[in-house]
Amino acid sequence: MPLIPSEALPYLENYIYLPMLLTILERDRQLVEQMPFKLKSPYLNLVDDTMNAVTAELQKTAIYLRQHKMKVIRKSTDELFTEYLFLHDGYEDSRRYLNVRLRNRTEELLNQYLRKLGSRNVSAP
Repeated sequence: MPLIPSEALPYLENYIYLPMLLTILERDRQLVEQMPFKLKSPYLNLVDDTMNAVTAELQKTAIYLRQHKMKVIRKSTDELFTEYLFLHDGYEDSRRYLNVRLRNRTEELLNQYLRKLGSRNVSAP
């Protein structure tokens, strides 16, 4: 039997990816503010709405982890891997993630959030 229940793994991984996603969105927002767009507000609104959706999901994730007495601790990073420690019911599960995989998964999540928000905000003329 695995140390971490399979239904908990997505929450634990969200606790890795969602803060990364927020960092990227914050940096992108600063860049959009500095760019010479004629109409900045649609871009800023999209980034802000995405950040709000990610923050809400991160809060749900944090509540789940707290209720189930779970923690995620970032242990170490090198050129290829980042190691995380998952704590649950007195058990420790150390997992190493390829940095490329972390980046790619974060990009996938960004695409998902932007598509979801874009399809919700589009209205017919």
